[in-house]
Amino acid sequence: MENIETRDDLKPFYEDKDHSINHVYQSVVPTLCKDEPCMLGVDEAGRGPVLGPMVYGIAYVPISQKQILVDMGCADSKALTEEKRDKIFDLICGNSDKMGWATDSISPNFIANCMYRRCKTSLNEVSMNSAIALIRKTIDSGVFLTEVYVDTVGPAEKYQTRLETLFPGIKITVSKKADAIYPIVSAASICAKVSRDYALKSWQFCEAKNDKEHGSGYPNDPVTKEWLSESIDSVFGFPLIVRFSWSTAERILESKAAKVEWDEEEDDPTGGMKIFQYFAATPAKTGEIKEKNHSFFSDRNLSNVQAL
Repeated sequence: MENIETRDDLKPFYEDKDHSINHVYQSVVPTLCKDEPCMLGVDEAGRGPVLGPMVYGIAYVPISQKQILVDMGCADSKALTEEKRDKIFDLICGNSDKMGWATDSISPNFIANCMYRRCKTSLNEVSMNSAIALIRKTIDSGVFLTEVYVDTVGPAEKYQTRLETLFPGIKITVSKKADAIYPIVSAASICAKVSRDYALKSWQFCEAKNDKEHGSGYPNDPVTKEWLSESIDSVFGFPLIVRFSWSTAERILESKAAKVEWDEEEDDPTGGMKIFQYFAATPAKTGEIKEKNHSFFSDRNLSNVQAL
């Protein structure tokens, strides 16, 4: 089992991951948190960027030990410097006998696909599902959870009612700016933000080598804008680090990528070609030079399908 003990462990953790799918990390549950009533905070980082994952984080601590959150300086991660966030993250990890944390790194690919599928899943729904799954995972791990504090997405009352239905017997508080009000939510915010920062820094580009700085990932970052404009392939679009459903990415695709026109599907009573026939290998003619596959396919060990 992977164990993150300091922020330095985040880099190899994310470097080793397939960034096209989501990844959950959960710290070891302290015995104290199984024996004493605990409070838990939920918050996210990276909701708005066009690059990289959105990371949901939770932190929990026995109610009797909540003063350590104040002593560590837990505050809204957006109001802290990167250096301060990193130091507090190390303190959270260093108090592993008193508290625990977990993160869910939601890939750009997953986010974009949720928004483009026929039955769309909104970013709010993706966020709520992640938070619910992390709370449930914490309870299933044996944590004696009695209080939950959540930084809201969407209407706070509706979100709170949903959580109260799912987790009866637990005191639920859903609030705007919860990360600035409740230190336990601030701790979750710091875990999420530090994890996302390292996920972005440690991103492994499977499409091709990337030597250009891609910036913070926010649409208004000039470095990110320049990277997006220079990193698009006219046929295959963007690398998987990009949330291609974001309007920033869509505009660049429309202006720089090859145009695609989709024919309307029509009923063919006589029976046309089946879809698999388009993918069937065609025997090479004598003397015909075989065309080399594009690197997009060869890098992924993709080949023609012989039969479906």
